[in-house]
Amino acid sequence: MRPDELGVSRETSERLDLYVRHLLKWNAAINLVGRPITSSQVWTRHVADCVQLAPWLPQASRWTDLGSGGGLPGIVVAILAKEHGLPREVTCIESDGRKAEFLRSVQRAIDLPIQIICNRIEAAPPQGADIVSARALAPLPRLLGLVSRHLAQNGTALLMKGAGWREEVEVARKEWHLLIEAVPSRTNTDAVILEIGELRRR
Repeated sequence: MRPDELGVSRETSERLDLYVRHLLKWNAAINLVGRPITSSQVWTRHVADCVQLAPWLPQASRWTDLGSGGGLPGIVVAILAKEHGLPREVTCIESDGRKAEFLRSVQRAIDLPIQIICNRIEAAPPQGADIVSARALAPLPRLLGLVSRHLAQNGTALLMKGAGWREEVEVARKEWHLLIEAVPSRTNTDAVILEIGELRRR
């Protein structure tokens, strides 16, 4: 996949390209997305996957990404937000100090208006975000507890899940009330974006 196939502006494509080059450079040292990996694989497996969150951008003034790691999807969301004007505030929470420093490096290189919190998700100050996102972070029953800490009362969670998502939802419903829609991924036929609202413990 090429940058021009993502349906974004030239400026956004250039920012994403700078991010990918930064990611590949740092990945050689701290293994952000697995090794070895090519630029083409980063675009196809990771960036294109996260760009799918673009339709939700206008719904959020505050967006918090949990376990941001290599910036997926947090940095991609922040780059898209520079074009769309929303969300106005993107926060990335990452407990690994080396990965948090990578996120700060990208922030400086692309001049992104984001907040980076280097702390455990369960210890970071509650964010009250309109949207909370996470990608490949934890099984859903545990993940919802982390999400609920940082989600505004009427907020939405966007959780990117792989093939086992149905079983995770079934288990999570035993402990959580949630309104859920599974949006099929355009980059992986086994994956979905779980759009979750009305989240509260039973």
